[in-house]
Formats: sequence, structure tokens, C-alpha cells
Amino acid sequence: QVQLVESGGGLVQAGGSLRLSCAASGRLFSINAADWYRQGPGKQRELVAAITSGGTTNYADAVKGRFTISRDNAKNTVYLQMNDLKPEDTAVYYCNVDLKGWVAGHYWGQGTQVTVSS
Repeated sequence: QVQLVESGGGLVQAGGSLRLSCAASGRLFSINAADWYRQGPGKQRELVAAITSGGTTNYADAVKGRFTISRDNAKNTVYLQMNDLKPEDTAVYYCNVDLKGWVAGHYWGQGTQVTVSS
């Protein structure tokens, strides 16, 4: 009933920027809260950014000042703007959204690869 489609990943040089998108397709729902996670090679999945239902944002220390999470409720889309990328940011990035409405619950995106070269 709900599909999350992630896009925007790719290969970028250190210092560059990428904008990840997580679009929720379906009917009769809206985004409540959302998170972005990442999992680097040989690493555990970690939370990097979160936005609450009220719009409050929080970030992992490693990305503070460089990443920004936002959402467009009209488009049912969550974004992660990533600036000044570093090789340490290389990972598969996953969105997780909390939906409200007829299909309320938590849903995961399929993941998108971000690779930052030095």
C-alpha cells in the first residue's frame, strides 16, 4: 500500500554536495516524522538525522553543520541535503518515515549509495 522511493545518491568528490530524496507513494496518509540512517562498510547502521512531527530536527555529531533534513508534506517527500561531503560519509543511506492516516506506521526506503572520493 505504501512505497518509499529513494533517489539522489551517487559518486561525488570530497567537498561536494548531494541531495537525497525519499518519496512516499500511496493514498490517504501524510508524513508525521522521519529519519535518515546510514550504514558504511563494516559498520552498524546509525541514525544521522531526524525530524519530528513538529519540525524539530536533530543530527549526529559527525554531520552537524553539514547535513539538513527537511520535508515537503504536500509532496510526501523527505530530503537530506548533504554539503561538504567527506570520505567518511560513504555509506548506504536509508530513510525511515512515520506515516499517519489509514496506513499509519513506519516504513523503510530501499537505500541509496553515497560514495565520496578524496
